[in-house]
Amino acid sequence: MASHTLVFVVLRFSLLLLDLEEYYFEQHTAYHVTAGSKKERKIRGSFKVCSRSIIFDPDDHEEPILKVCSNNIYVFLICILTLVMFLIILTDFEFILQLHRASCLEKLGDQTAMVSPSVIEVRTHSSFQSVAEKPHMECASEMVMPLVSNPGHICITDENLYFQPLNGYPEQVIQIKLHQIRRIYKRRHGLRPLGLEVFCTENDFCSDIYLKFYNTADRDEIYYYIATFLENHMTEHTAESYMLQWQRGHLSNYQYLLHLNNLADRSCNDLSQYPVFPWVLNDYSSAQLDMTNADTFRDLSKPVGALNKERLDRLLARYRGMPEPPFMYGSHYSSPGYVLFYLVRVAPEHMLCLQNGRYDHADRMFNSISETWKNCLEGATDFKELIPEFYGNDCSFLENKLSLDLGRKQNGSFVGDVVLPPWASDASDFLQKHRTALESQYVSEHLHEWIDLVFGFKQRGSEAVAAHNVFHPLTYEGGIDCDSIEDPDQRIAMLTQILEFGQTPKQLFTSPHPQRITPRFHNMTRSSSITSPLSELSPVVSGCLEDSSFEDLTEESRKLAWANMGNLKLLSSHKIHKEYVRRVALTRSLRLPDSTLKMFSKELQDFQRSMSFSNMALSSCLMLADGKTVVCSSWDNNVYFYSIPYGRRQDTLMGHDDAVSEMLLVWQCAADSQSSHKRSQFELLAELEHDAGVNTISLNPAGTLLVSGCKDGTITIWDTSSYATLQQVHCHTGTIHHMAFSPDSRHILSVGADSCMKVTDVQTGMVISSVKAEEEQRCFCWDGSSVLCGGRSGDLLLWDLLSNTVTKRIPAHSAAVTAMWMNELCTTVITGGEDRQTIFWKLQS
Repeated sequence: MASHTLVFVVLRFSLLLLDLEEYYFEQHTAYHVTAGSKKERKIRGSFKVCSRSIIFDPDDHEEPILKVCSNNIYVFLICILTLVMFLIILTDFEFILQLHRASCLEKLGDQTAMVSPSVIEVRTHSSFQSVAEKPHMECASEMVMPLVSNPGHICITDENLYFQPLNGYPEQVIQIKLHQIRRIYKRRHGLRPLGLEVFCTENDFCSDIYLKFYNTADRDEIYYYIATFLENHMTEHTAESYMLQWQRGHLSNYQYLLHLNNLADRSCNDLSQYPVFPWVLNDYSSAQLDMTNADTFRDLSKPVGALNKERLDRLLARYRGMPEPPFMYGSHYSSPGYVLFYLVRVAPEHMLCLQNGRYDHADRMFNSISETWKNCLEGATDFKELIPEFYGNDCSFLENKLSLDLGRKQNGSFVGDVVLPPWASDASDFLQKHRTALESQYVSEHLHEWIDLVFGFKQRGSEAVAAHNVFHPLTYEGGIDCDSIEDPDQRIAMLTQILEFGQTPKQLFTSPHPQRITPRFHNMTRSSSITSPLSELSPVVSGCLEDSSFEDLTEESRKLAWANMGNLKLLSSHKIHKEYVRRVALTRSLRLPDSTLKMFSKELQDFQRSMSFSNMALSSCLMLADGKTVVCSSWDNNVYFYSIPYGRRQDTLMGHDDAVSEMLLVWQCAADSQSSHKRSQFELLAELEHDAGVNTISLNPAGTLLVSGCKDGTITIWDTSSYATLQQVHCHTGTIHHMAFSPDSRHILSVGADSCMKVTDVQTGMVISSVKAEEEQRCFCWDGSSVLCGGRSGDLLLWDLLSNTVTKRIPAHSAAVTAMWMNELCTTVITGGEDRQTIFWKLQS
């Protein structure tokens, strides 16, 4: 019997003792009877019934756990006879024999059919919810944990989500209150869309439960039921919405990477898809860690396999000679083996499970930070990245607190704590400095390059080839459909290979990821670390970062004003137009166009003058930089110049062949000392062509960038030094009503007839946030994160783009708000609407 029995030296029963896709059903009290040379011996313990084996777990932890595979007829029957069992009724014994018969079938598919989810469902009882609750749905499912899954029954009611393990392990019933759920994610488990993970806290690394269903329909029904229930309790975030928060400093690099991992199906409950974090340092040997030196950091624009040029050249030579489909790296940057390599000191049972009850050779264990990094740079098959624990607060994975016997190395020393870099005084100090490095200036400016490789547009295709970022085809989502493999043994073998080899994260971005907006340090030694690609487009970015106490004070005043924007109070309301107010512009007086230009004194609260240019309506007005000249465009195809000091029209230009809705012919104006504008002083610089009618334009604060919005929903970004097209993005499904640059010129906000508010990144052209409003928005002012907008209902809405929520609704006009102006300090707002009203607002402190 001993020759057929597997002995695991573990102190208590664990699901890790089971084989892949093996289930643990129930346990019974039993004695293991052995006949020695002197007398019979009884060992008390529990008898575990599993789908492919029986396991005896002795109460005395000094005795080994015994596992007997049920397909071995002789050993199975002998083991049954030598276990004196109590509390096992006839039906249970018949069930055990059924499992034995199933395991003796030749084909794995026949075995699985005999021990199907229906058997699991029949043997599970779901009488655990309160009689006051209304059940919505019940079905069979499994709870996923690292390396194992536990079958059971799920029930969702109007108040709770329940999971009842078939075997009562680790609890009889797991209960999660629906109103406590903060985030839910659909998961692909084993390359199939069957997983659902539930988080009850916003930033926790580990979830409260990870469920695997037997069909996608059951998973999706429970997902949408929870999502509908939580509509008013939680916000469903996208990669783009997290990106906007991260760009503007509302999420740390660590938090952002955790969110991206979650969205890309990475979970701490699935070792084959464990969250992946980058190596960010290149210096693990110096006595002091200099984070002001760019050479201290790893080049985040390259995968680990491409950091060493000599090794990369050898890999590329092999790659070029491969048959289709070729790959550059024979191992992945994240796999269960690599995760447990790092975590062996805190999860030894998982390592033993993965490696058939053995630790790796002592010299190949996780012995030293610097040696591991060196091997990642030089090893022929080592391209692994890091895990979140390297940037967390728990240093136990670096210390052998369990006093595990992890072996003796060739130099005679035992494997103990991980050897730290000289610049770290202890494990806690190492994690603190490593986290500081992750949040450093250099990493913040370059992290988007690594995101492009792992989660973004360089993950696959020609961009991946160019970036030397090509892994084995089986590691990519959609690389193989396991359900299409008919032979069960081949399917299990393929699934095992994929799970053990590692999986590439789900692709989240298909265009270049924008850079983070950060202050600049000027003492970095690597030139690329202080150069932003956007600075080539927009000099205002570098200019606005110069030290200036006045600018800092103004910026703080703006931030304070936006923080209190919900306290806008109406000062006065005036109706001086025959038609609705189309535009608002301001110097010391207010000009409001309909078919005429009208001026209103804000200080005197009185109508001052009007000027009629045409028998057709004006479509826009613009204040020139001198503060004395108003430029108006009209539906009669002309552009009119009006002098405020002289109170008369100065000149008229025939601007377009068709009605002017916004001025897209670019003119250079040379004004004389009297600020008069004559036709001879205008030179046509550029004609910016569009595929559809232009409805709105906007300049960035420095005048270096121009954006135009068309009636077909397309925005185009132009460089005003060359009038070349920088980006063209079709982001709305209808007319774009209004657009504006953020104060730092990094983003453009647009609103359209499709009721959407879109934030577009200037540098990459990526739409990084999209909000579907309840009503169409016509105009707005914004600070890059918060938006005060006017909608069709006539109300002013204060939006928080970082959470995609309306934080304040302010009653304003009796019809749609069509025009809005805000002063530099964001303390005065003027709105115009279809009700012909002009309203003055003041921010209350």
